[in-house]
Formats: sequence, C-alpha cells, structure tokens
Amino acid sequence: MRNVDTVPNVATGTFIFLIIGGAGLGVLALALLGTELLHFGGVDVDGPISIESVAGFAGAFGFGAAIVNELVGGRTTGAVAAAAAGGALAALPFAWVATRLGRAARRMPTDATPTRSDLVGSVGLVVSPVPLNGYGEVRVRLAGQPVKLNARADQPIPVGARIFVVQTLSETSVHVETY
Repeated sequence: MRNVDTVPNVATGTFIFLIIGGAGLGVLALALLGTELLHFGGVDVDGPISIESVAGFAGAFGFGAAIVNELVGGRTTGAVAAAAAGGALAALPFAWVATRLGRAARRMPTDATPTRSDLVGSVGLVVSPVPLNGYGEVRVRLAGQPVKLNARADQPIPVGARIFVVQTLSETSVHVETY
C-alpha cells in the first residue's frame, strides 16, 4: 500500500517536461556565461540558431509544458500534446530574449587593453625608496586600477614622494622623476 502523504502524484509527462526544462536552463546558464558549447564550423560561429536561443527555448518549453500538463491533468495523450503545444507557445518569447541577450553580450563594446606605453605620463607615489643605481617601487593608476611597479630614477627618491613616469623600461618597470 502506498503512503499518499510522502509520494507526490506527478504525471510522467510533467516529470519529463521538468527534466527538459532543467536541462535547457543549465545549458542556457552555461551559454550566457560564455562557455564554449557545440561550436560547429569555427569557434565564433553559432550557425543560424544560437545555443542561447535553443537552450532558452528548451528551458521555457519544459517548464511551461510541465505547468500546462498539471493544469490540464495530463494523464492522456491528448492532454500531454496540449501541454507540449502550450510549452512551445510559452517558449518562443524566451528563445527570442535569450538570443537578444547573447547577441548583446557578444557585441558589447569594451575599452582597449592597457599597454606599457599607457604608463608614460602617470602620476603616483613611491612605496619603497628608489636608490640612485637600483630599483625601488612605485604605485600608479592604470585604467583606474592601482598598479605597483619597479622604478628607477636619476636621483634617489624617498618613500611617499609623488612621481611622474617618463619612460617604461619593461612591462613591470619604469623610469620616474619627482613630480
């Protein structure tokens, strides 16, 4: 005898639709986070239909069909077919939105990556003394972020002095003067 309090009465169709919805939601999350899935024809080619749109459609179809299946009491083939049609109707706007979001994320303009030549002209502070014939450390801002660099100078510069970068010696070292 079955205990009615502990076993939910869920139709098989609803359970299958929930699995489809969960799988679609998982793939959609991975696709929108930039995970490279199922690229055919090249790394940057999704084809005529993007992974985001397929995943958005599958997720909304599964969950929408599960809701409709429970509302119509999907115990017959006709009720499950009606639930599938309702899920497909609900899924179309979700697929469109997922496609638009994916396209917007891929085409989002970004700033150029800062290079060492962008350091010239930066103003900063000495964080460890710069000796006459050696390296000290300075902190400057590059693209709004603090960057700590090795520094050389033509004269000794004490800790806390304001400096001006006149030349980049490498990716991590600069030639500075007092400001």
